[in-house]
Amino acid sequence: MTATSQEDFDAFVVARGRALARTAYLLTGDFHLAEDLVQTALFKAARVWHRLEGDPEPYVRRILYTQNVSWWRSRRHRESSLDLYDAPAAATDVDIRLVLGRAMAALTPRQRTVVTLRYFEDLSVARTADALGIRESTVKTLTQQGLARLRSAVPELADLTEGS
Repeated sequence: MTATSQEDFDAFVVARGRALARTAYLLTGDFHLAEDLVQTALFKAARVWHRLEGDPEPYVRRILYTQNVSWWRSRRHRESSLDLYDAPAAATDVDIRLVLGRAMAALTPRQRTVVTLRYFEDLSVARTADALGIRESTVKTLTQQGLARLRSAVPELADLTEGS
């Protein structure tokens, strides 16, 4: 890594680190796993930084998405968080935040990833498919299944968001 590319990488981490961490938390539902996911993605990106052309963010985000699914596939059991630290209050409406957290936990990791990209990151079906390296029809199916699971697992989510 040259000095210039090291400086560019550092600037990217400072500028986009929080956004990447937010996405990682939405993908994992766990602050500690999210930190690990961001660190892993940035480590992998740093190794090839000198070869990246254009905006590096889509590349780093794809690493986040695929690494999260890879971790899920490789784990036979779910690690449990000790919840030793208070989570920062990011949302102003605590009820919605708690219900949404429970709702997202009801999804499979693939569904959670697609729902996060489509509705929290506001990506189109095509961009989501491209980011994950899957077909658009798979994105549509996972989105439909995820939304159906959200509706059945946490019906009060619709009640909380009606006035929003």
